[in-house]
Amino acid sequence: MTSEEPGGHGAVIVISSHVARGAVGNRASVFALQQLGFPVWAVPTVVLPWHPGHGPATRIVPSPDQFASLMRDLESSPWIGEVGAVLSGYLGDAEQAVAVASLVSVVKARNPKALYLCDPVMGDAGGLYVPEATAAAMRDLLMPLADIATPNRFELEWLAGETLGDNRAIGQAALRMGPSRMLVTSAHALMAGSIGNLLVTPREVILAEHRSVPKPPNGTGDLAAALFLARLLEGRSAEKSLQMTAAAVFEVVARAVKRQADELMLETDAQSLVHPMAMVQMRRLVHPDGERRA
Repeated sequence: MTSEEPGGHGAVIVISSHVARGAVGNRASVFALQQLGFPVWAVPTVVLPWHPGHGPATRIVPSPDQFASLMRDLESSPWIGEVGAVLSGYLGDAEQAVAVASLVSVVKARNPKALYLCDPVMGDAGGLYVPEATAAAMRDLLMPLADIATPNRFELEWLAGETLGDNRAIGQAALRMGPSRMLVTSAHALMAGSIGNLLVTPREVILAEHRSVPKPPNGTGDLAAALFLARLLEGRSAEKSLQMTAAAVFEVVARAVKRQADELMLETDAQSLVHPMAMVQMRRLVHPDGERRA
């Protein structure tokens, strides 16, 4: 098998949380990738009836041995050559990072062009919402393997061990972390009433801004990671991938809030994922090395 499916896209392995109700974790990422034509292998790291933000809920986490065994099955499967990318998000416990790292290494050995996107889902402005050992495993085992990372600003601050008070500081921290492309959500906006998404590469820093939507449903980070990866896999530039991702996420969130929905309504707004129309302000910023890059 090759990494190209008959439809033209290699498969994407998505490793994250699964909820019965809602559009977070795998429920958001898998839907978005499939809408854009990508076959998906979905691996749950934890199973929940709904997002914990809605209230206490049963939490089912596979044992480390079970999870590692499942991942080894994928590594040795006859279809592993179909895989063109791996996306990892929320982990149920720290030991899962070892199995994820092993799978990424096997995929890349089989297909050197395969991409690995690490979405280090670990916290927000309120602090970490995973055990520190799990956050450290993402930092120490997964981030060094990543071609792309999509932390929010608060996650990058934890990873970098410092407060990032402006976008220059975010850019410097992103470059130190290593992935060649880092999309930092919840970056500092330059326009009042807006939210920023900052793309940092060794050559450029680009800010995408759109109007801030109050009290957005959960799942925006999972959705953004999947959309950004998909657009890159389509062969689009990092800048165009950023613009399309920011526009799509804004449209979906704004429409959900307008309907007073407590979850993203991806099934209703699927067209926004495929053909986003929202205007996004794009700005090229001075690179942290002091030179303006083309």
